[in-house]
Amino acid sequence: MKRVDVVSAFIQDEKGNILLVKNVKEDSFYWGLPGGAVEKGETLEEAVIREVKEETGFHIAVSGLHSIREMFFEKKGHHALIITFFAEIIGGHINISDPDNEIGEVRWVDYQTAKELMPSLFERLRIDSDHKKTLAFYDFEGKSIT
Repeated sequence: MKRVDVVSAFIQDEKGNILLVKNVKEDSFYWGLPGGAVEKGETLEEAVIREVKEETGFHIAVSGLHSIREMFFEKKGHHALIITFFAEIIGGHINISDPDNEIGEVRWVDYQTAKELMPSLFERLRIDSDHKKTLAFYDFEGKSIT
């Protein structure tokens, strides 16, 4: 299996809204946190800063580690390590400049809407309603046939 490192950012505004992106894949889509694959020669922090800028237009500063998750995508032959960071916006405005054209929309949503848009990811990320920082955790999420 090919090892793939993926980063994402959990970003909230002053009201507790969560920044989400609509990922478009062929004729389907799913909502998630901004992020993507780490490129050769990049640190994890450099990668998440670049990915958030490309997908949302925002400049961010990493403020902590949210989680490390691991999963096997057997159909693709990938062994993914997914590192999610807490981050804060330090500049910019919504402007999608994703070179892969995989982001259809960027949206700030409240806790309940985030839970409705991405229920399984919401649970896997252990997001709670009181907007406190989750203690960093590791989880092996198993094998996926996709």
